[in-house]
Amino acid sequence: MLNLIARVLKKDIVKVVSLNALSTLIRMLTGFVSVKIVAVLIGPSGIALLGQLNNFSSIFLTASTGGINNGVTKYVAENAGSEIKLRVFLKTAFWITITLSLSCGLILIFGARYFSEILFKDLQYKSVLVIFGFTIILYSFNGLILSILNGFKEYRKYVIINILSSLTGLLFSGILAYYFGILGALISVVTYQSIVFLVTLFIAIKCSWFKRENFFGKFSREAGKKYAHYSIMALVSAATVPISQLIIRGYITKHTSLTDAGLWEGMNRISGMYLMVITSSLSVYYLPRLSEIKTTSELRLEISKTFKIILPPLLALSLLIFFLRDFIITVLFNNKFQGMQNLFAFQLIGDVFKITSWILAYQMVAKSMTKTYVITEVVFSTGLVFLSFFFVRIYGNLGATIAYAINYITYFIVIVLIFRKLVFNYVRSAQ
Repeated sequence: MLNLIARVLKKDIVKVVSLNALSTLIRMLTGFVSVKIVAVLIGPSGIALLGQLNNFSSIFLTASTGGINNGVTKYVAENAGSEIKLRVFLKTAFWITITLSLSCGLILIFGARYFSEILFKDLQYKSVLVIFGFTIILYSFNGLILSILNGFKEYRKYVIINILSSLTGLLFSGILAYYFGILGALISVVTYQSIVFLVTLFIAIKCSWFKRENFFGKFSREAGKKYAHYSIMALVSAATVPISQLIIRGYITKHTSLTDAGLWEGMNRISGMYLMVITSSLSVYYLPRLSEIKTTSELRLEISKTFKIILPPLLALSLLIFFLRDFIITVLFNNKFQGMQNLFAFQLIGDVFKITSWILAYQMVAKSMTKTYVITEVVFSTGLVFLSFFFVRIYGNLGATIAYAINYITYFIVIVLIFRKLVFNYVRSAQ
C-alpha cells in the first residue's frame, strides 16, 4: 500500500493537482467569503442579477480572445522546442486578441444602453457595461499570457497569478458591494480580472519567451486556421452554456420568482466553487498532456490514471457537501437561502456525471475534434433548456436541477459511445 501511495504521489498529475490545490483552496475560500458578503448585502434577487451578468460577460470575454486560449496552450506545448514555429503561433494569437478585444470593447460601450435593458430591465446599470467595454482588453491579454504560461508548464507562476486574482476578486467584490450595493457588486464582476493583468504582466516580463519579436510581426493564415478550430469550440461553449443559463434563469423568474432564480443561482455557485479544484487541474495539466500524447496506448493510460485520481475525491466531496448542506447554506449565505436545501441532491448527481464525462470529452479539445464537440455542445445545451422548461413547470426551481442531472447522465452515455473503442478496449485489456 505504501509503495502504491508513493508511486501515485510521483505522478505529474498529482504534483500539478497538489500545486493547483493551494490556488484552488484560496479561490474557494475567497469565493466563499465573497458570496457570503454579496448574499448578505444584496440577497437572492441581487444574486440572480449577478448570475445574469456573469453569463453575459462570459460570452464577451470568450469572444474578446477569439476563443483561442486552449489552442495557444496546445500549440505552445507542441512547439516549445522550436522557436521559429512558436513565434508564428504567438504572433498570430497576439493579432487575434488585440483585434477582437478592441471590437468587443466598442460593442459594449456603444451598446451599453441596449444590453442593460435586456439583462437587468433597468438602465441604471448601463455604466457597468461601459466600464466593462474599457477594461475587456486587459482581461483578454491576461488570458493570453496565462495560456502561454500553461503551455510552457510554468505551473508555479500560473498558480501565483491565480491566487492574486482570487484575492483581488474578494477585495473588489467586498469593497464595492459594501459601498455601492448591487451596482458595486456588478462592477466588481467586470473589472477585477482585468486589474490582475498588471500582476500577470510583471511576472511574464521575466520569462525568456516574453520578447517583442515573439508577438509583433506578420499574421499567419496557417496558424489562424489551426486556431479557428479552437475558436469554434470555445465560442460555441461561450454561446450555448451561458445563454442556456440565461434562458433557464429567466424561465424560473417568470414561472416562480426572482428569489427562486437566485436560489438556483446560489446552487450553481456552490457547484462552481467545489468543482474548481478539478476543472482547473484538468485545464492546467490535462489539456497540455493530452496534446503531447501521440499513441493510443499512452492516451488510454493517461485517461485511466486521471479517472483513478479524480473520481474518488469527487465522489467523497459530493457526499460530504450533501450531508453538510444545511451548514454550507448557513456559512455561505443566510436564512433567506434556506430554500436551497432541496436543490443539492440532483445538482450533485449532475456534477459527478459532468466531470466524469469531461475526463473523456477533453480529447475533443486536445485533438481538435471540432465537429463532434460543436454537435454535442449544441444538442445538450438545447436539451438542458427544454428539460428545464418541462421540469420547472412541475417542480419549480428544483426542476432545473433535475433537468441538469438527467442531461449530464445522458451526456456521459453519449461520450462513452463516442469513445467506445478507447473505453472498451481498455476494459478488455484490464481483464
